[in-house]
Amino acid sequence: MVDFAIKDCALGIVATGHRARTLGELRNTLRNIHPGSIYHHFWGTLLRPQFSDREYNNDFATWCDHSLHDNRIAERLAVIDPADYSDLEGLRQELIEVIDERLDETEVMLFAHADEQFHFARSVIVVFDTHKRIAYPGEFVKVLPELSVGSVFYHFIDARRRYPTAVDDFRAWLVELGPQYDALRAAIAEVDPYFESLHVLRARLAELFADHLGDAQSATPTSPTPGG
Repeated sequence: MVDFAIKDCALGIVATGHRARTLGELRNTLRNIHPGSIYHHFWGTLLRPQFSDREYNNDFATWCDHSLHDNRIAERLAVIDPADYSDLEGLRQELIEVIDERLDETEVMLFAHADEQFHFARSVIVVFDTHKRIAYPGEFVKVLPELSVGSVFYHFIDARRRYPTAVDDFRAWLVELGPQYDALRAAIAEVDPYFESLHVLRARLAELFADHLGDAQSATPTSPTPGG
């Protein structure tokens, strides 16, 4: 059995130099912007420090509301769930189509003030090894509630970029341990990674592991009996 290596991460932000002042400019830039910028403006909001509850779940919706004062497009962009798309190109096309639909509806050209332009940025994920190792799943019952939000982001969200099947690290590890964890994996798969804060996601994951493995948290895994 390969141990689960717990990692932590921090988010670095890099400016791309691209800006938008109107919805049309936002759409045009989205056509060719690096996919990492789309990732940042959707998923990066989870890891960036928040001083209040998020009104919208992505930066595009927030900008359209606060700077363009277009509540209609803001609400349409806010309900886009990036977890529904197998890759960032699919997410890019959905963004463009939603914005095109709004542009077709109105002849009014809304401008953001010069100091409220949308600044496209990208994320750089800096990964740290915590040197903590999990030998068997039951240990997560005690460990998960104490994980940093950076660890939750790295293992439950950013991991989806590292696997062709877009799976998180918890399910990827459990699938290697046998079918006895199929129910837990199925329960984890039902957790939407996007519309909750990392603190809530941590609590939900901890609850799932406790529900499925609480009785096993103090048990030491044993090797199968030969011939059994």
